[in-house]
Amino acid sequence: MWEKLLDHMMRRFVVQGSIDLALPDGTCRSYGDGGDPKVSVTLNDPDLPRRIVLNPDMAVGEAYMDGKLTIANDDLYSFLSLAILNRSKSSFAWFQRPLEAWRRALRLTRQWNPVGRARSNVAHHYDLSGTLYDLFLDEDRQYSCAYFRSPDDTLERAQMQKKAHIAGKLLLEPGMRVLDIGCGWGGLGLTLARDFGVNVLGVTLSEEQQRVASERARKAGLDDRVEFRLMDYRHVDDVFDRIVSVGMFEHVGVPHYLEYFTHVRNKLTEDGVALIHTIGRTSPPGDTSPFIAKYIFPGGYVPAMSEVMKAVQKADLIATDIEVWRLHYAETLKHWRSRFMENVDKVREIYDDRFCRMWRYYLIGSELTFRHDRQVVFQFQLARHQEAVPLTRDYLYKGEDRLSHAAE
Repeated sequence: MWEKLLDHMMRRFVVQGSIDLALPDGTCRSYGDGGDPKVSVTLNDPDLPRRIVLNPDMAVGEAYMDGKLTIANDDLYSFLSLAILNRSKSSFAWFQRPLEAWRRALRLTRQWNPVGRARSNVAHHYDLSGTLYDLFLDEDRQYSCAYFRSPDDTLERAQMQKKAHIAGKLLLEPGMRVLDIGCGWGGLGLTLARDFGVNVLGVTLSEEQQRVASERARKAGLDDRVEFRLMDYRHVDDVFDRIVSVGMFEHVGVPHYLEYFTHVRNKLTEDGVALIHTIGRTSPPGDTSPFIAKYIFPGGYVPAMSEVMKAVQKADLIATDIEVWRLHYAETLKHWRSRFMENVDKVREIYDDRFCRMWRYYLIGSELTFRHDRQVVFQFQLARHQEAVPLTRDYLYKGEDRLSHAAE
């Protein structure tokens, strides 16, 4: 029965590209239009057809991690290209629709992130070995989308340009107080303090990130102007001239959006400006990949712009600028994937082969989602009053020039 249901599902799913599928009983079937991408896949576990029918996203990811699904020449890039290209073109089989409806009905429950749960979710990903991140990130440990002004930009250059672009939108002046929500390993906060003379409070729920960021501030001689605290942004009790958040909003969860933006508004001075940088979807609201939710980012969710703006409006904030970055994250992930694979033997020494396969699946799948499946980056510039920023966008590039000169 399960093989027949899998066959029915695959015939509906693969409309672009082609796949040769070898089933556990030795049966071979082909699907698709005969074009590229072309892949050959073998299912090595008799239970896999059932698991794929019931939960394809989870079953395929886990099977690849465990070696129960193998791809000819281990061409994971082509396999995930085919899967992601077809995901937006095909329709669910009749027996998948109730399961998908049930999963979507529970999405808000899975995104419920009170303080305790948020800390646990962050620790799952960001308190991994610090050595791991050194093996594939840039020197400043920027774990968010870089800004490629040229295809020839190095990852380091593109990450510097990202920070410069954000600094331009923040309209920084010496002496301003800046709150960095989800400060990571401190790179952005240290850059803003060093090159723009501002005072920064960075907050994170990751013990490892807070420790590393504080040590970096001390070594840079900036600990009198930059402080990194292990705390939830909801517990910050102060007001700031500027608020910035890069790559943290994906962990907030839809049920907390109004709470989040209300805190942003209440923590801004009357003429303050906030810049929220987040992965987003250009499609209607959806759900998080079960595989990503379990193994990579528990509690995470990529929002549609409509979901964000609904909360922004209710929090009585004004959107003074909205920018969409399209393929920048695909290029960022391409660099990360290349560096990860160059150092995969070192990663294997820290963890194991299953972990390496899991992260390779995550990095490639993420890159291809940005290339083929309407995933982008949103930057929301927000203020309490319309007059908080200039009437034209000319000012945006002053910060970039200033930071570029500082780096040369």
